[in-house]
Amino acid sequence: MFWNKSVETMGPAELASHQLKKLKETVQQVQKIPFYRTRFEEAGLRPEAIRSLDDLQKIPFTRKQDLREGYPFGFLAVPLSKVVRIHATSGTTGKPTVVGYTRNDLETWSDLIARNLTMIGLGEGDVFQNSVNYGLFTGGLGLHAGAEKAGLTVVPAGTGNTRRQIEMIQDFGVTAIHCTPGYALHIAEVAEEMGVTLDSLRTGIFGAEPWSETMRRELENRLGLSAFDSYGMSELFGPGVAFECPEKDGLHIWHDSYIVEIIDPNTGEVLGPEERGEMVVTPLVKEAMPMLRYRTGDITMLMDNGCICGRMQKIARLTGRTDDMLIIRGINVFPSQIEDVLLKLPEVGDQFMVYVDRKNHLDEMTIEVEMSREFFSGELQDLARIQKKVGGVLRDTLELRTTVRLVEPGSLPRFEGKAKRVIDRRGALV
Repeated sequence: MFWNKSVETMGPAELASHQLKKLKETVQQVQKIPFYRTRFEEAGLRPEAIRSLDDLQKIPFTRKQDLREGYPFGFLAVPLSKVVRIHATSGTTGKPTVVGYTRNDLETWSDLIARNLTMIGLGEGDVFQNSVNYGLFTGGLGLHAGAEKAGLTVVPAGTGNTRRQIEMIQDFGVTAIHCTPGYALHIAEVAEEMGVTLDSLRTGIFGAEPWSETMRRELENRLGLSAFDSYGMSELFGPGVAFECPEKDGLHIWHDSYIVEIIDPNTGEVLGPEERGEMVVTPLVKEAMPMLRYRTGDITMLMDNGCICGRMQKIARLTGRTDDMLIIRGINVFPSQIEDVLLKLPEVGDQFMVYVDRKNHLDEMTIEVEMSREFFSGELQDLARIQKKVGGVLRDTLELRTTVRLVEPGSLPRFEGKAKRVIDRRGALV
């Protein structure tokens, strides 16, 4: 399926007809799940009432907490004997979300991954290093299967042992790598310490955490590759839901497989194109675990402009999530905003940590930032000057006063998986 360009570039009328057909099938499929039967009954809604795409808005939202309450198999629409693989989220807050896949689901998922990879020019002759976790996290096996289907030579590197990862890139002539953007920066840092270059690399696929255009330039300059943003989440299969084309102007979300809405996260009101809010996704191709109107928690918008590549629907790059958005004295702050500021300042390095405390009934934010080795002189007057500069730029950008604490290069934690850069001491780790 992934090579069928007519699927990727179908016109608006053809797309609407296809989506409606698949939506009706999905509405019937979810009736096998007690949660959805109850939701439809409570809403006074019969499956036959979904006659148009607009009728989708009659259906209540599905939330992550609903999936956790159905742990482990309450959201399966097929017998467990038909499930050939199980993935799950990390479960760092509450019960993990368990996702099941039939054999058809795995074929569909790998098709979507292969479509993404071929869209950016990868195929036979490329050596693909998959430097993410191969456990219950969907990024490992998900990208692996799609890369094999697209004809790539796959190196299942997993995470950790960064020096060995660098040796594999050199020894195997790796041309493309997949990992989190934070870990990619760590690879660049270690390679620089080793005094080696990664000349074979030309493509980087990065996801699992929000990252900025400044981070893109940093990765491209330091690793000598072209960096592409990848979006997915376990509940929607995993990676492969949306992906940048070579234009790098928004992520194409595969409209033949997903219906996307953007809502006001507070009111649930559906927003129009170019209005930023929470993304709600209805998968159209899931067999084992179909869902309707899943609230992803991811902040983005539908882009109204077309694309030179000819593919249709796009979402803007994510700016954060509703559940890692910090509200500091009434101001919304995303870690990606802080990262974008810091990466533009030559005096500081790539690594930072954010701590949020409540003092005298007021929220206070402290940002620890590694200094760059070039500017780390140890002179107090230099430290004071840099600290003042960093604090001023952050204040101007965030419109919020923060406490900046400069620390030695290499002293902050490195993350092989999804970076946990915020410790909210009023609550949980973000």
